Amino acid sequence: MNIASFDDLLQAARQQTQPQRLLFVFASADLPDDSTAAQRDSFLAGEGGALVPTMCVDKTAEELLTFSDLVQESTQFGQEWSIVFAAALSGSGGLAPTSEAAEKPLQQMVEAIKAGTLGTYIPFDRQGQPVMLA
Repeated sequence: MNIASFDDLLQAARQQTQPQRLLFVFASADLPDDSTAAQRDSFLAGEGGALVPTMCVDKTAEELLTFSDLVQESTQFGQEWSIVFAAALSGSGGLAPTSEAAEKPLQQMVEAIKAGTLGTYIPFDRQGQPVMLA
């Protein structure tokens, strides 16, 4: 399935044969201390920077109805973010994975994002649209 929006992600998760737990890592853009003047100028113009994970959460596909629900929940933590990375963890035997089972994969997502290894995650902007990262 082509994921063209956050709603597509929810629909795809709900259509799987086994229940899914969705994993989300929120990140903000930050300028590294060792950045050059050109990098600082680009960052101030809204480009570049390093992605810094700020918070994470897991939800079953049934717990989350819309992207705005996820955004609203994220505001309760008072952390700024500009992009959210999503992944899914498949259940078995008709049961979704527990939040406890999602802890290690969520931590692995955080570490992968810190390392810039983003290939297996779907990034969404604050409007729930997929983002192409260069």
